[in-house]
Amino acid sequence: MLQERLDMSERRACLIVGQHRSTQRRPVVRGKGDDALRARLHAFSRKHKRWGYRKAWAVLRDEGWDANRKKIQRLWREEGLKVPHRKRKRQRRGSSSCPADRLRAERPNHVWGLDFQFDQTADGKILKLLNIVD
Repeated sequence: MLQERLDMSERRACLIVGQHRSTQRRPVVRGKGDDALRARLHAFSRKHKRWGYRKAWAVLRDEGWDANRKKIQRLWREEGLKVPHRKRKRQRRGSSSCPADRLRAERPNHVWGLDFQFDQTADGKILKLLNIVD
């Protein structure tokens, strides 16, 4: 457009505008069949909330859709589809997961507790200590 209006070469016009010359030769073609694919991705994400674009690509490929993985990833991102984070399970109050709280010693040598400790001497050697409590 600038090239025809000011009667200059393609190289000069691209230099002025700051675009690469290869962007002028090939018009951008938007995907025509992407609307149906986008709708299918939305339906897929509603049905399978914990699956991402890779699994969606595999399922769509098996269904016969002609789209590569990068296109599915791009559409997934453009549509704002995300796999929700897993919610952390809250620990129950009143019970302990520590085995020492569940086991009470009934006699000597019934329940043992052990602990490994590591320390370092002044000259840099490592000490490994094993503490055992009956």
